Amino acid sequence: MRTLLLLLLFCHLSSPAQHSMKHFATVSTGIPNLPGFMSTAEVDELLVGYCDSNNRVEVKHDWVKKTLKVHPELLAFYRQRCFQDLSGTLKSYTNILMSLNSQSGGVHVVQRVDGCEWDDETEEVKGFVQFGYDGEDFMALDPNTFTWIALRPDAVDITLRLDADKDNKRYLKIAVTLFCSDWLKKYVKYGRSFLLRTELPSVSLLQKTPSSPVSCLATGFYPHRASLFWRKDGEELHEEVDHGEILPNHDETFQMSVDLNLSSVTPENWTRYDCVFQLSGVKEEIITKLEKDRIRTNWVKPSNMTVLVTAAVVVLALILIGAAGFIIYKKMKAISPPSSPDNSTELSEQLNPET
Repeated sequence: MRTLLLLLLFCHLSSPAQHSMKHFATVSTGIPNLPGFMSTAEVDELLVGYCDSNNRVEVKHDWVKKTLKVHPELLAFYRQRCFQDLSGTLKSYTNILMSLNSQSGGVHVVQRVDGCEWDDETEEVKGFVQFGYDGEDFMALDPNTFTWIALRPDAVDITLRLDADKDNKRYLKIAVTLFCSDWLKKYVKYGRSFLLRTELPSVSLLQKTPSSPVSCLATGFYPHRASLFWRKDGEELHEEVDHGEILPNHDETFQMSVDLNLSSVTPENWTRYDCVFQLSGVKEEIITKLEKDRIRTNWVKPSNMTVLVTAAVVVLALILIGAAGFIIYKKMKAISPPSSPDNSTELSEQLNPET
């Protein structure tokens, strides 16, 4: 979604000293079998908590549970935020946006992302808040001026009203800087051994068919602050490459891939290319040279025997189709009525009985 892509501009993490906390909240209408309200919390891109309008609450990781046990005011805050404040606020926003767009029903989704990032070396804190509506960016909070930026024409009036509310502006500034960073520091304190660990990935070269791009896949790394790219003769490539997103694995690590199009590269020049993985905080790079023997694929080259068997199957199929057609023809001929006599011959015999 563009909403999440724009969010990355506000919360780009570049060093191990930086940490982030994000809250994602969603209110939806007209979607069966889906809670009307859902909210998740992430610390350093890891899911740590979930709640929804079905009164479902989940807390992940022992260090998160320990944080909430030592600081029960955090758990109380999240319960109120989930079941009262955010759900009610987003539902009212949904009604307002539907009214502005002359929508009386149907499927509609309002999303809110808020949080902060904190540098534990410089102590710099930057907060962010952003809204989306029906899959599009709607408005975002400027983290420097704490004024709202309209990302759609129908958001202008709402942003002006919010900017005019001085009390709300002061609350936002405190919430996404002071409160958020204070809670984030608590999580980092109790989860330091987990959050500050380093895990290097396994890197593989994959290719579907000989004409497909070669994909360099790095999986199993932590933290998520990493880069993966192709080089030619030691220089990073920016053309003929397709970068994938960093995605979470089930074991709390991450994966990412980057594809290289080799359609215009001759096989003898493949060795000029290599794939490079870099993990934030780790000096050593993982370099994987593009060599044919390293590429893993499920594609199997057809053998001569396969070609002969395929041809025999085709011929046999044609013979069976022809035989079936002949049998059907014979049966239809047998049950068809006899043809009527030639009228011209019968008339000639009647006029010339002696012939």
